[in-house]
Amino acid sequence: MKKLILAAAIVAAPTMAMAQSAEPMPERDTRITGSEFVYGGQQGDWEATLSGTGGNNQDFNAGSFGIAGSLGYYVTDAIMLNLRQSLNYSDFNNGTNVNGSTRLGALYNFDLGAWKPWVGANIGYIYGDGVSESFIAGPEVGVRYYVNPKTFIFGQAEYQFLFDDAGDADSAIDDGTFAYNLGVGFNF
Repeated sequence: MKKLILAAAIVAAPTMAMAQSAEPMPERDTRITGSEFVYGGQQGDWEATLSGTGGNNQDFNAGSFGIAGSLGYYVTDAIMLNLRQSLNYSDFNNGTNVNGSTRLGALYNFDLGAWKPWVGANIGYIYGDGVSESFIAGPEVGVRYYVNPKTFIFGQAEYQFLFDDAGDADSAIDDGTFAYNLGVGFNF
């Protein structure tokens, strides 16, 4: 587990170094107006994100870790469609489990300069060893903070509910859970 923590720190180091840069990086096109930069994705741009999670007991002999990523496409300057994938591994007293989810989503981005809050919704499927395989859906909110015009850190919260078919969705909404995510992303 200590090697995993060290590997995660090594992977994150270049991103943190870029975040501390005092000078904004120049744009790849002509969207610079005066001395201000345009932050974030624009119509026709792509976006990729990566985030991770983990935990363990006090003896470091049982724990879990997960990784999530997404690929999105800006249909307009404000609307993005995305595909998200997550994979989680856990090793506790009850055995080893590998679980995942694949979801499609749509979100509306608000332009506040380097801050880009969003609201959206997603739907997909959850599967694996430690879960009842079923559909998953729900609303979400989040915010990106651009450390330069194309690189950001983000946080998001989702309300997720599980259902087996469309008829179950109405009753499942009341039995949902909250999920949180922190990570890094890039526009290209």
